[in-house]
Amino acid sequence: MPRTPSEIAVHIMLEGGHREEVRFPTIQDFQKWYSNELVPKSGSEDFINVPIKNIQGEYMVLRPSRVLALRVEPIFSGSVDRF
Repeated sequence: MPRTPSEIAVHIMLEGGHREEVRFPTIQDFQKWYSNELVPKSGSEDFINVPIKNIQGEYMVLRPSRVLALRVEPIFSGSVDRF
């Protein structure tokens, strides 16, 4: 039986070498943001909002045209850490 991740970490690689990490509660939330916000405006110089799940009252904006790569990582929380 496949495990369900506790959250999804998205690592955003930006032009100029900057890297940011944001977390989404589910893969569906990430896919919704990706397909509704990032992809349609991928060539745009206008800022778009990037949701930050775990920081209340704080947000991030970025220019979609400056995003070079995304890495999506499932995060599994449990009672036992495995390294």
